[in-house]
Amino acid sequence: MSGVKLTNVKKMFGAHAVIKDVSLEVPKGEFGVFVGPSGCGKSTLLRMIAGLEETSGGRIEIGGRDVTEVEPAKRGVAMVFQSYALYPHLTVAENMGFSLRLSRAPRAEREEKVREAARILQLTDHLDKKPSDLSGGQRQRVAIGRAIVRQPDVFLFDEPLSNLDAELRVQMRLELTRLHRQIGATMIYVTHDQVEAMTLADDIFVLKGGHVMQAGRPLGLYDDPDNRFVAGFIGSPAMNFVDAVVTASDATGITARAEEGELHAALGGPKPAVGARVVLGIRPEHLSPVEAGGLPVTVEVAEELGGSSFVHSRSASGADIVFERRGSRDSLEGHRIRLGAPADKVFAFLPEGGRLR
Repeated sequence: MSGVKLTNVKKMFGAHAVIKDVSLEVPKGEFGVFVGPSGCGKSTLLRMIAGLEETSGGRIEIGGRDVTEVEPAKRGVAMVFQSYALYPHLTVAENMGFSLRLSRAPRAEREEKVREAARILQLTDHLDKKPSDLSGGQRQRVAIGRAIVRQPDVFLFDEPLSNLDAELRVQMRLELTRLHRQIGATMIYVTHDQVEAMTLADDIFVLKGGHVMQAGRPLGLYDDPDNRFVAGFIGSPAMNFVDAVVTASDATGITARAEEGELHAALGGPKPAVGARVVLGIRPEHLSPVEAGGLPVTVEVAEELGGSSFVHSRSASGADIVFERRGSRDSLEGHRIRLGAPADKVFAFLPEGGRLR
């Protein structure tokens, strides 16, 4: 079991920089997740760790060993792809043990490792079946089992659940979490789904345009984002953002006029001057109807989820403002209301995206 460390890693395709001076570390035994929108470089970064893409600069270490120029087979990693890539004419056992067979491992050793992987993944009753006899979730477990039997130092997952339906994705997320706790291996997982990132990760690395915008524990990124991009990307539904102008400032924070209303944001550091433009961010669970102040909105649609609902409303400028309600069954659709939030739950950002604290 080994950790992974990247130092000033770069990747160029011609004159185009895809990975731009990335430094990060996934400690031994941790579950790290690379998350970001399509084209941010997360899969390229994973393939560089695997050795499937050459680096244009920087250093990649696995277990303290420099593997930047080491061929993939000698890096001690196993990769699970979005596609199951199972051989349809082989049984589950034969698919899982195929790499061991290629390496000419003794038959008894192959069978023992396949049985152990099948036990961990609850595939013992399916070892004699062909892939066509399995569900999508079972096929993905076979692909993971194929990696487990190799006993790698690091597991690499490239969006392995994206081919599954919603219910199976939830189930497989739980199974991956249990698997990580059971075998204790270092795992790195790539996804564009921030819900997967939040539920799986020990550490999240949020990427945009080849840069790591912020790294940290899931709830740390949710509660304390460094910038508007991370604040808007982490969280479902996404954080609400409204343009505002500072109307007052004191030791506790600022008051800013937004959407024909006013909100207070608690700030401990330097304050923007009165008249400065800022962007206020509020998560849906922190907004609620108030009698005075706040943002005036018109309620349009409620997404009823049973114990709670996400209510979509429209502001004066036409922005979609979402707030969460719990335990209330009366309809607000069509009503004109005002929404407020505690000052310590209102984030303030500079127009260029940096966070004011």
